[in-house]
Amino acid sequence: MKTLLVTGYRAHELGIFDNKHPGIPYIKKALAARLLPLVEEGLEWVITPGQYGVDLWACEVVLELKRQYPNLKLGIITAHAAPEEKWKEDKQNEYRRIVAGADYYGAVSNAPYDGSWQFRARDDLLFRKSDGILLFYDEEAAEGSPKFMKEKALKLHAESDYGLLLIHADEIQNIADEEARSEYE
Repeated sequence: MKTLLVTGYRAHELGIFDNKHPGIPYIKKALAARLLPLVEEGLEWVITPGQYGVDLWACEVVLELKRQYPNLKLGIITAHAAPEEKWKEDKQNEYRRIVAGADYYGAVSNAPYDGSWQFRARDDLLFRKSDGILLFYDEEAAEGSPKFMKEKALKLHAESDYGLLLIHADEIQNIADEEARSEYE
């Protein structure tokens, strides 16, 4: 696999409303645990829609991995121009910092938000440009935005050799539990 699409829940869908939430480091550790073997096997690009939540946390993980694996590249492909313009200032600054570290940044539509067609066009492009997806999606949780990505990925996976990797909430909980146990001992 040369190019991996990474996405999942938006922060608010997980009940996360600021970057100090204690669950974020565990989500990042789960992402890193899944990405590292792929990078060591030759993964060249991680691409993401760059929305606030799993997308941006994955970007931060990739930027960290790039220190050890400088050939790894990060691409952020948004649905429309300036997706962060209505976010709070601290989130805008965080977003711009992450975008500045990306190897590629672009929008499917250079216009501001105009309709759901922009998201469909973005998702179609992301799937065309990737060999597989790493998706944080939990069947037992609320469906949320990753539902559509999962449906499309399942279809591609069934029709071709498109890779489908899922991260579930229990995987993240296991990381948190393991860390709590090791701190206790």
